[in-house]
Amino acid sequence: KLLSVLRRRCDMAGKRLSGPGLAAEGRVLRAVLYAYHSRLLRHRPYLALQQVEQCLKRLWKMNLVGCLETLVELIPKKNASKAHAECLVPSQPMLETVALKVLGGCKLILRLLDCCCKAFLLSVKHLCSKEFILLNTVASGLLSRLWFVIQYRCVLQTLTSLYGALWTMLHLVSETQQTPYIKGFTFPSDISDFLGVNVSSEAKKQKAKMLITKKSTSWMKKLFPAMPEAVSKVGKKRKSETCTSALKNHSIPCPMDIGERVV
Repeated sequence: KLLSVLRRRCDMAGKRLSGPGLAAEGRVLRAVLYAYHSRLLRHRPYLALQQVEQCLKRLWKMNLVGCLETLVELIPKKNASKAHAECLVPSQPMLETVALKVLGGCKLILRLLDCCCKAFLLSVKHLCSKEFILLNTVASGLLSRLWFVIQYRCVLQTLTSLYGALWTMLHLVSETQQTPYIKGFTFPSDISDFLGVNVSSEAKKQKAKMLITKKSTSWMKKLFPAMPEAVSKVGKKRKSETCTSALKNHSIPCPMDIGERVV
């Protein structure tokens, strides 16, 4: 039962770490940093963006997803465990290595969220002072999306629950036969003691800060005035008329899609 729980949590953590959202935001962040590299070397929001990118780079270089996939391959499947009274389990060195990487990954993601929050607050502050409006608008949107992707996908929460299953398995394996690989370090039973903060309360604090700061950008409505109500009603009416006429005249063939995929 514990092996199946460990397998399920490893699969879930691997999927959430290797999801398309996190990778896409990382690529956009690198593109923004590359575009503004020669112009904003001493700009504070730009330097804060570099810290965010550094955290993301370290997270990918850890190869946590590959380590979790290796561990899943070592866990026997359900059929094998039912067929025999005894089954093979991952060794203590393997469990210790994965547990250490999960601890490091949690620390890095916590640092990444903190850097995202600080960089977002700086971008909005410079945006309110009407400085580098284009960069700070793009940066604030990008950072809020990156923060939201990590929180919405529950990446940190999934890793903390995975560590709980890893620690229980490691404790049982070490009781059976002690073959320690990492010496001079005691794996904590509760990951919140190691991280030093409560994950859910820290996320709520950061969200409250970002929402309060976002309200101070009301001056942007002056730069981008809203469409008058009469014009918007006319636009909606025309749009609905064109839609109904297109539905009635269903004999018109659909145009060919000749666009090319952007790599």
